[in-house]
Order: sequence, then C-alpha cells, then structure tokens
Amino acid sequence: METILKRLKYYGIGFGIGLFFLFFFFENRGCSWLPSNRVKNSILDRLLVVSDQTYSTLQTKGLSVNDIVEALNDGEVNFGASDKDSEPKIYIVEKGNKKYAFTLPEESFISEVFVGFKDKRVQKTEQGTGTIIHFPMDDNIVFSDTNSRLKCQQLFLGLENDKSVLELLRESGKMDFGKSNLTLRPKPEHYLIFDKDGEEIGIRVIWYKNKLNITSFESESIIGCD
Repeated sequence: METILKRLKYYGIGFGIGLFFLFFFFENRGCSWLPSNRVKNSILDRLLVVSDQTYSTLQTKGLSVNDIVEALNDGEVNFGASDKDSEPKIYIVEKGNKKYAFTLPEESFISEVFVGFKDKRVQKTEQGTGTIIHFPMDDNIVFSDTNSRLKCQQLFLGLENDKSVLELLRESGKMDFGKSNLTLRPKPEHYLIFDKDGEEIGIRVIWYKNKLNITSFESESIIGCD
C-alpha cells in the first residue's frame, strides 16, 4: 500500500510540473482540449473572410489581417460576451485591448470576421464581396467533382488540377456573399471568385468531409459543357 501511495505522489508531482510548463511556458497553445482553444481551432479550420466594409474598418483602426490571425493564436475567447445559441454562433476573441468577432456557422467552411462592433449581435454580410485572409493548413483542401461536365469546365479554363485552384484562391480569392446561400440545406452553397490571367472565375462550393468540394465553375469563356 505504501508503495502505491509513493507512486501516486511522484505521479502527482510530475503531472503538476508538466502542467506548469504547459500553461506558463507554452501559453496554452498546445492544449487543444481547453474550451477556448477548441473554439479557436474550429475557427482556424475554416476560411477566414473579411468583408469589404470590415476591411476598411481594419485600415481605419490601424489593424492588419495578421492581427486577426495572431488573436486566434494568442488571444482568449470571451464566452460571456459570445453568442453560442445563435446561428451562426458568434465568438468574441480578445487580445490586449482589441476584440474580434468570428462566426461559426453549421456546415459551412466560412468564418466571417468583424471588428469595431458594439456587442455580439453582429450583422452578417449578405451582399458584396469579402477577402479570404486565411486558409487551413491543408494543401489538399480543394477537390472537384469527377463528373464529365466539371472536367470539361476545367479544361476550358486551363486549370490543371485542384491544387492549382487552391493556389489561385490563395492569391486572389474572394467570397461573393450575394451569390452564396449559407442557409441552404442540407449543405450551404458558397460562391468563391478568383482571378486567372485577368479573367474572373467563379466556383460554387460546398463543405464535404472538411474539404472544399467544387460543384461548378462559372466563366464567360466556358462553352459546350452542359
């Protein structure tokens, strides 16, 4: 019995030292099981989108898109100020004296970012466009349906593969809020746009198994693929 108690004592000491290093040296960033980090990771697993209006507010306040990502890495979720019962959920993340609001909708790969708001009742953007400022760390996040119509569209647009689409989205990707339908069920439909050789190309996308599943390409140069 005494041997078991000794082992438990040493285990407790070792566990306490481990927690000390985890919380004070690594600033909780490795604790994915903490409620705040679980929320932040869920947001970072999505595409972060800043509307044109919010982008202007960022510039007015002297903030950059890097400040937003840093807040998700090092900031804290204010659960008391967040709205966890709405659709989409709204989470307030604070870092220093700055605070940001992030949407976390059901079945959508988009998290819209807000700054300069008065409370958690932010107004979702329904018209205009938004810039994609962050992508999850997954080089295979984009995939296209394998039907002949979609392959024909890709051929006309000179898109070699899904990775080339991701590269173009990273370079110039935007979301068209007016052409998207995030209330559509069973899967919300997103309309993303990007530039290729001076031509604007649109894609209709759903979120499927944590991937951006392209269901259609749209461009004036596509002909004969119906």
